[in-house]
Amino acid sequence: MGGAERPVRRKQTARELAEKFGASTRTIQRLVAEPRDDYEARARERRNRAAELRKRGLQYREIAETMGCSIGTVGRLLYDARKYAAPDRGDNVAS
Repeated sequence: MGGAERPVRRKQTARELAEKFGASTRTIQRLVAEPRDDYEARARERRNRAAELRKRGLQYREIAETMGCSIGTVGRLLYDARKYAAPDRGDNVAS
């Protein structure tokens, strides 16, 4: 299977849902999982947006406010953006 037909970000853990519905945790994960390609595309878009805002000169705090996330998340998004861009540039140094 390729994940849920209509994936929705869940507000309960798989364990909580499994107990509620009398199913295994793995069954719940399989049924509600976002397809991997969709997840990777969404993650790539968030990294690219954070990197673009940084290139425009925004500070981490401003990027966090714009994207609706924490400053720590912005740091991680920018780190990952550099990490995933490095092979395309021909180097492995995250600056």
